[in-house]
Amino acid sequence: MTPTPDMPAGTARIRLVDSHCHLQVRPFADDLDEVVGAARAAGVERILVPGVDVATSEGALAVVERHPWLDAAAGIHPHVAAQMGPAERQRIAGLAADPRVVAIGETGLDYDRGFSPREAQLDNLRWHLALAVRTGKPVILHCRSKPTSRDAQDDLMRELRAAGYDGSGVRAAFGGRPSGVLHSVSGPVDYVREAVAAGLAVSVSGLAFRRGEEPTAEAVRLIPGDALLVETDSPYLAPPGAPRRRNAPEWVAVTARWVAEQRGEEPDALGERLVAAYDRVFRRSAARPGGG
Repeated sequence: MTPTPDMPAGTARIRLVDSHCHLQVRPFADDLDEVVGAARAAGVERILVPGVDVATSEGALAVVERHPWLDAAAGIHPHVAAQMGPAERQRIAGLAADPRVVAIGETGLDYDRGFSPREAQLDNLRWHLALAVRTGKPVILHCRSKPTSRDAQDDLMRELRAAGYDGSGVRAAFGGRPSGVLHSVSGPVDYVREAVAAGLAVSVSGLAFRRGEEPTAEAVRLIPGDALLVETDSPYLAPPGAPRRRNAPEWVAVTARWVAEQRGEEPDALGERLVAAYDRVFRRSAARPGGG
């Protein structure tokens, strides 16, 4: 196991969420129970396990079956958009109907690596946006452009507008809750401002500490408290101090305390808001077991 995230002596544990954590992938295969236990001990009360294709979406449900206080999401990542056809979409739609699936995704656009052609990514995104509206479950949005560019962010907002995500009809389908989440937010401040104005939630990850992501520090100050989340994107995007080869949900504490500092908030107050925001965005159909 990794050591407990370093905190100043006497620092109290705060309430935490990890709104995006791939616990179903190979790096956690041998010690999943210990990883989940360490997260719980660090104060993490909510964890969402998203899928990126059919296999990992099914794997997310398997993790939730093993640890019922966790939540799952089902979707197709832009990296594999060109490889997924009608059969895979039908399976994702079936998984989305499971009450343990509280969100659709992750999906979105990735023009940085460009593993799938843009048109395939856009078609995949549009399908997920429609599925989210049909199910009333928020869509988890990955969005990356090449360094110094913003074309993916601009295309994402254009697609959201075209799908009505900035209008009253879609907002009514979600009962006033956020219709989507900018996962591991990256991009210019005006993009984040536009997404917030459209009613989306925003999640901050260890990506915020990387060179070139400096706008995130300003962006976190304009996100409403009831639409602000934190995440690890484990096993990726390790924040300072976390093992670079395998990030884990317990390390979300580093990002949460950084967010509190940027916003000028007490960590305890932020922690309360993080849990409340998670429950507002990712609505469960049944009580959470274990009191978490």
